[in-house]
Amino acid sequence: MPIGVICNVLAVAIGGLIGAKGGSKMSAELKEKLNLVFGVCSMGIGISSIILMQNMPAVVLSLIVGTIIGIVTHLGKRIENGGKKLARLVPGQADADNALLVTAIVLFCASGTGIYGSIVSGMSGNHSILLAKSILDIFTAMIFACSLGLVTSLVAVPQFIIFMLLFLCARLIFPLTTPAMINDFKACGGLIMLATGFRIAKIHDFPIADMIPAMILVWPVSYAWAAWIVPMM
Repeated sequence: MPIGVICNVLAVAIGGLIGAKGGSKMSAELKEKLNLVFGVCSMGIGISSIILMQNMPAVVLSLIVGTIIGIVTHLGKRIENGGKKLARLVPGQADADNALLVTAIVLFCASGTGIYGSIVSGMSGNHSILLAKSILDIFTAMIFACSLGLVTSLVAVPQFIIFMLLFLCARLIFPLTTPAMINDFKACGGLIMLATGFRIAKIHDFPIADMIPAMILVWPVSYAWAAWIVPMM
């Protein structure tokens, strides 16, 4: 049973509801400072994953080429348009901050921790990664909802679809991986999480949505690097 997936999705939905209802009572200063704190939290999670990196050239190459693919295919724009459609489903939310909504979608639906946690959950029944992520996500969703409103809760819908597909396909994906591939995947996701933290804290507006293809590309690139390039060195 996908207990971890369900808990993570509920955390985002509930956090979004609480933040949307209580956001109006929070001062602008409190919202701004909490955004900085959660930006730092995202950076910290990213750094903790980056240190697991085993094949740095493979991860860097994947991130660069993956981002190019994302930009060329206008992935960021597509996700942005999807965010606009999501916002229109909630009355009075059509004018939600779309850049912030895209950040929320990427953070909740495409983080390395969430993707890897869904695969581990489906393969071994170990839900601890997603349960830990749920604790952070409920508070993060509350903060996003203070600015975005109820549309934050709707991000749980694409999150559920993505995580459930990974959960169901885990038995096909996991046996094809190696420990090095998994660590490089986490590191790649960590770099995106680091960039997300910079975006949440409004330090720099990284194209995090366009960086998502790197998380698919890093699997074969990491394998090829370890199997073919490293032996020649």
